[in-house]
Amino acid sequence: MTGARILLVEDDEVLRDLIGRNLEVRGHEVSEAEDARSALAQLRATVFDLIVLDICLPDQTGWDVLRTALREGRVAPLDVVGEEQKLPVVVLSAVRVSPRRLAEFHPLAYLPKPFPIEALLRLAAEAAGRRHTGSEDTEEKSGDAAGSLDPQFHEEDLYA
Repeated sequence: MTGARILLVEDDEVLRDLIGRNLEVRGHEVSEAEDARSALAQLRATVFDLIVLDICLPDQTGWDVLRTALREGRVAPLDVVGEEQKLPVVVLSAVRVSPRRLAEFHPLAYLPKPFPIEALLRLAAEAAGRRHTGSEDTEEKSGDAAGSLDPQFHEEDLYA
């Protein structure tokens, strides 16, 4: 099985390279952007299975990227069994993200920096699985999918 098409939006070059290499070595196709302008250009040119999005970008915020992408129809919500629809977005941030923003955009997950790379790799694998089943149903048969897609799970439980 091939991996997911992932847009990685991160302005920190070292972190972007580290995340990108980890995703690529696991078979994912990774496109990188260092700012909002280049992220939007890539979203306009390519359909992605997952967006890994830093919130603090040099030219605009990640929230601005999401607003524009939604307005232009460049990102579509996924149906999550037993939950509200969620955007195929993993939010990364070095500062605490407000629950209001998470409620506004409904990302698949919120990973505060620093985060365990395994959490991001699991979300990428789930995106690849959705791509190959042709399903937008994000419930996995492995048992822990509901927790892995809950933004609060990532914020509170990954460091326990």
